[in-house]
Amino acid sequence: MTQTATATAKKTVHLIIERQDGPNSKPYTQEFLVDYVPGMNVIACLMAIQRNPVDKDGNPVAPVVWEMNCLEEVCGACMMVINGKPRQACSAIVDQLEQPIRLKPARTFPVVRDLIVDRSRMFDALKRVKAWIPIDGTYDLGPGPRMPEVDRQWAYELSRCFTCGACVEACPNVNERTSFIGPFAISQARLFNEHPTGKMHRQERLEALMGEGGIHECGNAQNCVQVCPKGIPLTTSIAAMNRQVNAYAIGSWLKK
Repeated sequence: MTQTATATAKKTVHLIIERQDGPNSKPYTQEFLVDYVPGMNVIACLMAIQRNPVDKDGNPVAPVVWEMNCLEEVCGACMMVINGKPRQACSAIVDQLEQPIRLKPARTFPVVRDLIVDRSRMFDALKRVKAWIPIDGTYDLGPGPRMPEVDRQWAYELSRCFTCGACVEACPNVNERTSFIGPFAISQARLFNEHPTGKMHRQERLEALMGEGGIHECGNAQNCVQVCPKGIPLTTSIAAMNRQVNAYAIGSWLKK
């Protein structure tokens, strides 16, 4: 085969990326072609653009910026909207995607630049529901209380949440008109309410879920459970916390 024929047969990946130069800049799109490599993921495509930042027509452009860390669907940093669905770029395999591959930032969150977003609202929500196990010091406390195995198994499924934000991006109830904390925070409240030590803040978590942006703003669209990369039963957690909140509210009213 001649060199010309080899060049003609070279396979490429076509990407259309929605970009934004800064938090207050207007978004725009650019198209890119990168050399195809068998088994490559979206991150590999972005790295190829970073090495050779030229658009589809060969014009030099600023490199596309994005976030990544673990590259094995553990950290959640590379969540973006890929072909209309919020997901992890590291596990989005090019061979399984329709081309052109369209990349957008998760616009439920403020855009910092290009595909990087500010997910502070998620961490603020975790603070609201006290998503941690309280201890009274950093000294050796010995082994913690044991959980029944049947409870430990479902609790482990909830603990797999890595705060990627896919559920928040997919939820129609998270928008500029509401302050809904999102499915992940409700699920984490359930996790820590059932922990033998975490139960000491159970009342405070339920109070938080009854407040502004709480569980009452969930519209039960169930988009969250469809996009969760870890398959966390978010809608089951929301139903469970609804029962806890209602029981707590009725009990509080009867005590008055």
